[in-house]
Amino acid sequence: MLILNMFRGFCMALADSVPGVSGGTIAFLLGFYDKFIGSLDALVSGTKEERKEALIFLVKLGIGWAIGMCSSVLVLSKLFESHIYILSSVFFGLTLFAIPVVAREEKDSLKGKYYNLIFWALGTALVVALTYMNGRVGTKDFEHITVGLVIYVFIAAMIAISAMVLPGISGSTMLLCFGIYLPVINSIKEFLHFNFKYVPMLFVFGLGVIAGIIVVIKSVKRCLEKHRSKTIYTVLGLMTGSLYAIIQGPTTLDTPKPALSLSTFSIVAFIGGGVLLFLLELFRYLMEKNAAKEELKAAIEKID
Repeated sequence: MLILNMFRGFCMALADSVPGVSGGTIAFLLGFYDKFIGSLDALVSGTKEERKEALIFLVKLGIGWAIGMCSSVLVLSKLFESHIYILSSVFFGLTLFAIPVVAREEKDSLKGKYYNLIFWALGTALVVALTYMNGRVGTKDFEHITVGLVIYVFIAAMIAISAMVLPGISGSTMLLCFGIYLPVINSIKEFLHFNFKYVPMLFVFGLGVIAGIIVVIKSVKRCLEKHRSKTIYTVLGLMTGSLYAIIQGPTTLDTPKPALSLSTFSIVAFIGGGVLLFLLELFRYLMEKNAAKEELKAAIEKID
């Protein structure tokens, strides 16, 4: 399961690094979102055995996430600048086709409860509003550390990590809204090149992430357990709203470009996003089938 969980983390990181795309959505599509949330919750307030199991799972996931984020910062960031419209078309296709997939997976939570569509509308409106806020806040300067900046980055990190674990809301989009997306990405890039000038602010950002996880995870887990229908409708709304965030993605580059339009939209890349989703679903099916075989084999050996 090490390779599987590393792959899951890798895919989450690639999504988290792109404004408009959520790592939580990838976790939902690959079928481990509930386990992901449950593990984070167990790490904070579980028993000794639950914490141990959760830590093992999250470490495996974290290794893949770290590899994916480093790859994104060092390699994919250049592709975002030079081929942003192709990538945006891919992500648009991936997200659009993902909505019916999630609806199918959660049909028992959705069927006959259409009065919860109000939560879909609220989720959509939230992401559209947050995306609209992009650029309304100036980019923060990480070179000159002040008490105000430390508090600001800490709070922004708390809110961003809350977004990263929710399907549909992009943590990167949230960082853009707070004006610290580029400073964080550049700081990570400088750190990977052994420039430790920005380590203090990365440390503050990390503390904010940890605090955000502690505060938000219990609420998310409780909602999934006790109000699943409302939560899933909200998730679908968040995913629907993220389509607008993807369209606006090119405007968030270092050198802003016009939003995705019919003239810059790539139908081939769009279909490629659908194919990518199909491959992710196929990979998930094969891994789950293999895991079931392993569990059956272990049970038989235990009986013998």
